[in-house]
Amino acid sequence: MDEPVRFTFAGALAGVRRTVPLALSDLAVGIIFGALAHQAGVSLLEALLMSSLVYAGSAQFVAVSLWTMPLPVVAIIVTTLVVNARYLLLGAALYPWFARLSPLKVYGSFFLLADENWALTIHEFEQGKRDAAFLVGSGLLLFISWGSTTLIGYLAGAIIQDPAQWGLDFAFTAVFVALLTSMWKGKTNLLPWLVAAIVAIAAAHWLPGTWYVLAGGLAGSIVGALTHADPS
Repeated sequence: MDEPVRFTFAGALAGVRRTVPLALSDLAVGIIFGALAHQAGVSLLEALLMSSLVYAGSAQFVAVSLWTMPLPVVAIIVTTLVVNARYLLLGAALYPWFARLSPLKVYGSFFLLADENWALTIHEFEQGKRDAAFLVGSGLLLFISWGSTTLIGYLAGAIIQDPAQWGLDFAFTAVFVALLTSMWKGKTNLLPWLVAAIVAIAAAHWLPGTWYVLAGGLAGSIVGALTHADPS
């Protein structure tokens, strides 16, 4: 990790190219969100602002599921904070590389951080590449895709009454299965995944809300850090 970290336009273009398949697969997820927002009574402006300012699919789905009048503001804020707490882990994983950049580049890049481009960026760094603008390019493509499909889904909300009938409900799962497969490193990678899965399932059974997201992520991260720690 002694090589200098770059931040170039070429790196951003590489991020765009690598993210095209994921952006295409994310189309269905954005359409589902837009349709559900429409059905929940969220206005078009509110849905678009949520996708551009919050920009966190899982948290947005949670917020829409809680959207009733009068709005349970505290419940929505607390729940989305819990769901998005995983970004602390994602940011920490990128810290060794991005700590070498200016604050403007770091915070600008991290606004575009999503699960998908985080996985791709980590893979790039682990392959020895050192262009941090990869995160920006991939993030911009996902950001544009998410906002545009929110609009499409919202306008189609009157038609798509039940996403499951169209098979769209599996899109979110399919995206993350593809990401996990690309990050698989063999049997030595199994224990953290197994621990994360067990803890998440147990937390989903015993704890209310979406605490299983944070519990599983923390457990897997801790085990991964311990099992891959440098003995020196």
